[in-house]
Amino acid sequence: MFELILPHLPPRFQEAILSPDYSEICVNENGRVFVEAVGSNAMLELAGIAPTQAQLHHAVNAMARTLAHREADETNPILNARLPDGSRVAAMLPPVTEGVVVTIRKFRPNWFTLEELVANGTLSFVFYDHLMRAVERRENILISGPTGSGKTTLVKALLDSIPEEERVILIEDTAELPLQRPNCVRFTAREGVSIRDLLKASLRHRPDRIVVGEVRDGAAYDLLQALNTGHAGSISTLHASSAAHALNRLARLALQADTGLPFASIQSEIGDAIQYVAHMERRGSRRQIIELIRITGFRADSGSWQLIPISGAPICK
Repeated sequence: MFELILPHLPPRFQEAILSPDYSEICVNENGRVFVEAVGSNAMLELAGIAPTQAQLHHAVNAMARTLAHREADETNPILNARLPDGSRVAAMLPPVTEGVVVTIRKFRPNWFTLEELVANGTLSFVFYDHLMRAVERRENILISGPTGSGKTTLVKALLDSIPEEERVILIEDTAELPLQRPNCVRFTAREGVSIRDLLKASLRHRPDRIVVGEVRDGAAYDLLQALNTGHAGSISTLHASSAAHALNRLARLALQADTGLPFASIQSEIGDAIQYVAHMERRGSRRQIIELIRITGFRADSGSWQLIPISGAPICK
């Protein structure tokens, strides 16, 4: 999976990339290398294994040519790529940084069922019960949290809970979730084809449910339009710092569609469209749903969401 870059890097750095003990590897502009061990939330420095600037340039260019079909140089100094196995590689080149910066986030296909997530402490049985019933009732679920908090893992578990006879349209910025359903179609954004474009197009392909890997920019408005016109049972993710913040952020993203609608109107649409928000966090080596709220509407007179917090967060041991 790392054949593109390994030939350009020194042996000890290759060992770190291939080691199953590390989930993330970061090379700073000064050449220092830091890694995050699997199951940890802290970074450890690995001394004496740093590649030279020339080696890093060659590795980044190899990825840029093969995966992005372009050069990585001072006129194109930012690279975000996904390797064939799903691992993510981000790179920054001078002049936007003093030295080459590379971050490798390994893809680990450790998918779990909802029952397994209860067993490993990711969610409580109370949260499990609410989410399972939400899927059965075709209610719309928004999953929020920071990077690496387990949002995609929860989406996969919920996706597997959808009846197999239903047709699912999966929309992603980069292909990440495995397709293991008999009637599922994946649409992936590309340069010139945005998540907004894919959301609009998906409505013409008879979706029973729409799953959006990550809601960004004005695509939030198109998602709300789909959900409020009969396309129920959606699952989507969003970067946010709390469940309530996720609702407000979704509204602000929808404003970017430049429809001219007042903010309160968009908030009202969210109150109609979203029934649950599950918020996830990393706590030590665990990724957990720490907050689950049910949304019953939006009160325009007071400018507030009508929320029902669900008690039953898992205990972090």
